[in-house]
Amino acid sequence: MTLGGRPKRPERHLPKASPRALELTRGAAPATSQTLDLLAALPEEELWLAGQKSERTRKAYREDVHHFIRALGLRGREDLRKVDRGAVLAWLRVMETQGAKPSTIRRRLSALSSLFTHLVQVRAADANPVREVRRPNMNRKHGTTAAFSPKEARAILDAPAPETLSGLRDRAILSVGFQVGCRRAEIASMTVGALHVNRGYESLRFVRKGGEVHSLAINPNTAQRIRAYLQEAGHRDDLEGPLFRPVRPNQKAQDTRRFLDPDAIDRILRKYAGKALGTVRGYSAHSMRATFITTALENGANLEDVQEAVGHADPSTTKLYDRRGYNPEKAASFFANY
Repeated sequence: MTLGGRPKRPERHLPKASPRALELTRGAAPATSQTLDLLAALPEEELWLAGQKSERTRKAYREDVHHFIRALGLRGREDLRKVDRGAVLAWLRVMETQGAKPSTIRRRLSALSSLFTHLVQVRAADANPVREVRRPNMNRKHGTTAAFSPKEARAILDAPAPETLSGLRDRAILSVGFQVGCRRAEIASMTVGALHVNRGYESLRFVRKGGEVHSLAINPNTAQRIRAYLQEAGHRDDLEGPLFRPVRPNQKAQDTRRFLDPDAIDRILRKYAGKALGTVRGYSAHSMRATFITTALENGANLEDVQEAVGHADPSTTKLYDRRGYNPEKAASFFANY
């Protein structure tokens, strides 16, 4: 079978697809609006999506299942119901042929498995065909998110101009990223009322990934930068309004009283990383989070306290962001002199 016009890769550990899987994949065609809207026509699939707490998770899961539908050319409810393990393996081959990263494949398989778990629970499917499919191996000891050194972080924090509104806003955003460790979506969704005093400490209240409302004591420098921005911006009394706002209206939305898109946090980080360091390659807003975790641990914070601060359910996840064991100056390559 040819996938995407290219010869199929050697199967390696993957068994031959079942007759039912071949039936599903035979004649697979590019997605149509009917195919893309397949989930919307199925009440149980919509209930499954609605059960995911995070809007970003719902969006990602929908896209992942849509990829499955497109790859196998599913045309209706019965096609989805008769999916078996062979069909999932055929999808795995498609993803490998397309060059999908192991992390992407794992996420997509998890989304499809979650869907079928729900269908089994409501007796809309007999079994979960994803359960026995082997997931790609991933490095569980070291994460891949690039972090900054303390000196680099300091340079980035000081890069925005403090005499402009956009500079004050960006200084505050970068401080929340580097000194509180929030995710970009958490930063973008904060309200003015998020900054408050709790038991005598300046704190931030925000909605974490998964929908949990959390309050966290913050570095006084971060609180000062937020207050300086609010003073200049003039919306410090709009407690229910967005904390970080566009400086100027755009063509689509003339009102600046709106939340920043999470992608804007990435652009802000890259802008000042480029200005301070001369490079942005490999860095994203998540790099601030990795830097926060590593720096806090280096300076004596307990792993459990850092885990609580960043909202990880398992300390092993926090350790993935810990770059204390990465010492490039001691790399063996520097001793291989010829």
